[in-house]
Amino acid sequence: MLVPSYLKVLHHAASTCDAFRDACLLGATWLRQRGHSARISEGGFGNFEWSTLIALLLQGGGPNGYSSYQLFKATLQVLAMRNLSKSALVVGNADSKPTGDGTPMLWDASRAHNVLYKVTPWAYAQLRQDARTSLAMLGDQLFDGFDATFILRTDSPLLKNDYLVNIPVTAMPAHRGSNHKLFDVLKRGLGDRISSVTIKTAPSVSWHPGSLRSNPTPDMSTSIGLIVNPENVNRTVDHGPSAENKAEAASFRTFWGEKAELRRFKDGSITESLVWTTGESGQAVLEQVVRFLLSRHIGRDAEQNASFVGHGFARLLLQGTGLTAYQPLMEAYKQLETDIRGLEGMPLSVRHIMPADPQLRYCSIRPPSDIGGRKRPSPANVIIQFEASTRWPDGVIAIQRTKIAFLLNISELLQEANAAVTARVGLENQDNESLNQAHLDIAYDSGAAFRMRIHHDREQTLLERQLKDKSLAASSRETTARGLAAYKRDYIKLPAHTQAVARLCSRHPALSGTVRLLKKWFASHLLANHIAEEVIELIAVRTFVQPWPWQTPSSVQTGFLRALHWLSRWEWRAEPLIVDLSGTGELKAADVQSIKTRFEAWRKLDPSLNRIVIFAASSLDQDGTTWTDGRPQRVVAGRMTALAKAACAEVQEKQVALEPASLFASPLTDYDVVLHLDPALCGCKKRAGASNGTTFKNLELAAEDAESMIGFDAAQLLLSKLETSYGSAVMFFAGGSERPVIAGLWSPQTAPRGWKMNLAYSTIPKAEINKDAILAEIARLGGDLVESIEVSSR
Repeated sequence: MLVPSYLKVLHHAASTCDAFRDACLLGATWLRQRGHSARISEGGFGNFEWSTLIALLLQGGGPNGYSSYQLFKATLQVLAMRNLSKSALVVGNADSKPTGDGTPMLWDASRAHNVLYKVTPWAYAQLRQDARTSLAMLGDQLFDGFDATFILRTDSPLLKNDYLVNIPVTAMPAHRGSNHKLFDVLKRGLGDRISSVTIKTAPSVSWHPGSLRSNPTPDMSTSIGLIVNPENVNRTVDHGPSAENKAEAASFRTFWGEKAELRRFKDGSITESLVWTTGESGQAVLEQVVRFLLSRHIGRDAEQNASFVGHGFARLLLQGTGLTAYQPLMEAYKQLETDIRGLEGMPLSVRHIMPADPQLRYCSIRPPSDIGGRKRPSPANVIIQFEASTRWPDGVIAIQRTKIAFLLNISELLQEANAAVTARVGLENQDNESLNQAHLDIAYDSGAAFRMRIHHDREQTLLERQLKDKSLAASSRETTARGLAAYKRDYIKLPAHTQAVARLCSRHPALSGTVRLLKKWFASHLLANHIAEEVIELIAVRTFVQPWPWQTPSSVQTGFLRALHWLSRWEWRAEPLIVDLSGTGELKAADVQSIKTRFEAWRKLDPSLNRIVIFAASSLDQDGTTWTDGRPQRVVAGRMTALAKAACAEVQEKQVALEPASLFASPLTDYDVVLHLDPALCGCKKRAGASNGTTFKNLELAAEDAESMIGFDAAQLLLSKLETSYGSAVMFFAGGSERPVIAGLWSPQTAPRGWKMNLAYSTIPKAEINKDAILAEIARLGGDLVESIEVSSR
């Protein structure tokens, strides 16, 4: 009845405001990308509602010189700031203010009509949240929000929600209003465990006039999307009203039935309560609550046929996704600080002791919760710095020798002061005297282990002075440059990065699990040795501190899938990775511009991407090359993007039927050579079938001396040897602790060529690479660690 009247309203707005049509197009695009539509099954707010809202607001008068972008943002502000479910927006002169049942109300007084009569409460709440998020995104001075506002589809259920519950339509009550009841029940029952609940109903099926209406098909379902509050979602005890409040207590018991119980707490209060278990049928607390609500208020069929999606990814991680598993090592680190600072007889006083390891920033794939009884613990890196003193020598090599003496002294004092500590000095980087030469491995009887290195700030000055020496030979200059870069990376940027990421993990409960899952993904696809852990952490952190076009992830699943989504779209050739590690806006526009300028300079200096392929900068490290100098190569970065695209395609295709483990598997047929390693030797476990006796005395002593095996990683040692010996002929790919495989691709440079002197690999006449000889040498080097070598028939 009102169609012609509203057509006149829209025509008048288009005639009097030049920007109206474009504002409507922007709004239509924004709505479509977020899954909003005028169809009731898709929320009831679509192009007509958007256009009519603008047209009615323009009737209020005022200047008509707005641009389309200004009209678009103003409409978003109305949607975001005004809660039309509580207070109607009345346009025109109304004799009385209309009242409703909670349905959002845009009251057109001239036509006595609520324009938003179709909008469901859950869709309206989501619409308002999308408007708030978009306004925040468009106001971010460091982020170009155009793509995220108008180009990206943001309505993918697994990317948009933390958890999904699917209920077949056939299992839902047939009466009208069942979805409204479902919404009200979940909203009340879940309370502060969630920040949002949305319901996606199956669209109506068309049928031919004159025939019976089609029945719902078995694959039609009602989908419930939940966005959770991570601080409350796993709470096991819910406190209801006090027993003294008779009316509220009775309502609480009526709603929760037999689940409600009266309890007295330590503070003396007596309240109605709900108690949930953490291991009931393997269900998380959230799933238990949802299933109980479905069973009690919707029906047993709905509960029994409901499928819950969201915990599958978290279950892929050992020891869960929280920070609890890291507490034993964190406590051991605090004890280490106390022990070191309490030592008497130190030649210099300690200025700083700083963590510099993924384990100490909650980001290692495998948490160190099982530190007790470990035979080969992975030591957590720690940096110690002493007070300034003129007693230090004034030469790089001499400083390295002095560090060894310091570490020996600390080792003796520490073991004398604490019988529960074993400390041993280890040597490293013997082929480059500009690099750190020694570390101190400290092992506690509890199983915690640390690897300590000394930071002396005079090294930087001396190395920079050497680089300025024009008489320095080219080879020495390169060695010095590597030493300076390693100094800045290990002693300045790594501790700062560790502290910043640890703070963010404490602030965002889902961040630690997201980082660990993303590292597991890289390792499972054999990219662990090409992409630095710090780069993976920056990618994950970006999803939390710059979450657009969504809100900050509240679950490991959404954090991980959104990180993959960004990876699949990242044009690393033309776009740097820039992350604000403060999480509070410390990165300013001038800093971002400086980083981009440096990135463009690198691209001009190295247009073929032979040295810097990925440029990863942060608020603490604006150089952008600290973690990516020389690695990854272009082929690896391309592989990373291809894998991310394939994973996103799998998510889009399978949706709720997605099997999380499928994203962590890729075929080995893409490689020329595959070394299958013995999992028992890689995992530091007793090899299956090994005898109790030991054949050789030296092996027996090594087995008894657990401290000497601290940090021992046979697979990593083999990989390093292979890369050193055959890196010019083969590019190796490794899975680290997640996949006992080292794969290889023959370098294109090893194709048959004219023979010449000084080739870097074994050859046969006509300078053809001798692959059989190289593989035989690899088998000999690997020994028992290599179970088999698979060669592609391509």
